Amino acid sequence: MRKVEVVAFQSKWHTLFEEEAERLRGVLKNEIVEIHHIGSTSVHGLKAKPIIDMMPVVHDLSRIDAYNDLMQKLGYEPKGENGLAGRRYFQKGGHHRTHHVHIYEKGSPEINRHLAFRDYLRSHPDEREVYGDLKEKLAREFPYDIDSYINGKDEVVKEIERKALAWYKNW
Repeated sequence: MRKVEVVAFQSKWHTLFEEEAERLRGVLKNEIVEIHHIGSTSVHGLKAKPIIDMMPVVHDLSRIDAYNDLMQKLGYEPKGENGLAGRRYFQKGGHHRTHHVHIYEKGSPEINRHLAFRDYLRSHPDEREVYGDLKEKLAREFPYDIDSYINGKDEVVKEIERKALAWYKNW
C-alpha cells in the first residue's frame, strides 16, 4: 500500500524534472511540442508529495499509444486516459512513485488549466502556504488513504483553480 507523504519543497525537484524531460524527449522525439513541469513540485516553496508531474504537449495525441513499449523501457506504466478524455497518462515507480506524465495535444484546454494553477500558486504566496498546509494536514490524517487525501483538498483545489483561470486570462 502506498503511503501519502507530503514534504517541504526541495530544490532538486527542478533538476529531476529536467533530467526526466530529456529522457522523454529521447523517446517521443518529434511528437513533442514542449514539456512543462506542473503540479506541486513545480511551485517553489510549496509542500508536496515528492512526485514529479510532467506535462508533455504533443502534435497528435493519437500517435502516443505507439510509444507505450518505449515508455515502459523507461520504467513507466501506461494508463491510457486514466479517467480524463484527451490525455495519455503514465506513472513511474510503482508504490514508490517518482513521476507522473500527463500528455495532452496542442490546443487542449487542460494545458492552460495546469499552467494557470501552477503559475497562480507561484505568484500568490499566501494561497500557496494555505494549500501546502492543507496537504500536509491531510497526509497526516490519511496516510494510507489517497482517495480521502484527494477528496479532502478537492474544494480548495477547485477554488484555487477558479481564481487561477481568471487571473491567467488577465496575465
